[in-house]
Amino acid sequence: MSKELELARKVLQTEASAIQALVDHLDERFEAAVALLLECRGRVIVTGMGKSGIICRKIAATLSSTGTPAFFLHPAEATHGDLGVMHRDDVVVALSNSGETEELLRVLDAIKRLDSRLVALTGSLNSTLGQAADVALYCGVSEEACPLNLVPTASTAAQLALGDALAMALLVAKDFQQEDFATLHPSGKLGRRLRRVNQLMHAGPQVPRVRLDTRLPDVIYEMSSKGLGMACVVDAEAQLLGVITDGDLRRHMGQASNLLDRTAADVMTRGPVTVAADVLATEALLVMEQRKITAIVVADETGRVQGVLHLHDLWPTEMI
Repeated sequence: MSKELELARKVLQTEASAIQALVDHLDERFEAAVALLLECRGRVIVTGMGKSGIICRKIAATLSSTGTPAFFLHPAEATHGDLGVMHRDDVVVALSNSGETEELLRVLDAIKRLDSRLVALTGSLNSTLGQAADVALYCGVSEEACPLNLVPTASTAAQLALGDALAMALLVAKDFQQEDFATLHPSGKLGRRLRRVNQLMHAGPQVPRVRLDTRLPDVIYEMSSKGLGMACVVDAEAQLLGVITDGDLRRHMGQASNLLDRTAADVMTRGPVTVAADVLATEALLVMEQRKITAIVVADETGRVQGVLHLHDLWPTEMI
């Protein structure tokens, strides 16, 4: 094993051990911190210097994306005018491994003057920061993953993990649901999966439709022109009677030499699975994965076809 590979494994083991060690330190203080954040009527202000400050940005982003308004405040900039963003109803979450970060301690006076609440994540509960906090959570480490035991590595990993634990506990306490997450994540691959089926499905003339007596050459043309790898078999009222997929055609092609003389009724799959237009796309995806299908018919409560949702609608080419 090379020295580089050996070191990389030691780094991961050290950081994993640092996070695991925090489990034994979780107690009623964690519950008190969650309660403070849950009762916050303002915003959550996350602050810290250096590498801890970078972790603060991620914690603030995670809180904001899960229903708790939060932002990062640079402690050095705070004492040069940015303290104006802080209000009495805010809760401050301060990160410092030593608990004695000079720039952070300067902000303590403003926090106390405004009577804002303070949650500290620190490696020293007896530090100035730890003693000043309404709730202090221990996130110390026995060693850094750095070979020199200097560069913040295990300590920042522990801070990040504890911040995630707070955010997830708040998510549950607030009963934050998929629908709420979808509202805050409208873009990207994840955003598409959390949108409603009717926002993504193919509808109107985009839906491949054939009748029971449609001959196979015309079925194949309809499927090819609409490009969804399937066709809905419907009656005159657009009621769904069955579906025909590429797989159905391949199976029947191997069983009969006169396939092109047959009709849609001869090869369709009856009683296909459907989803409602107002369900989340992620729910439709789950059904598609369970049934091992690439497209699903969207129908109303009477069985009338409203559209078709294809797997590619959830993972468009530009997002893959």
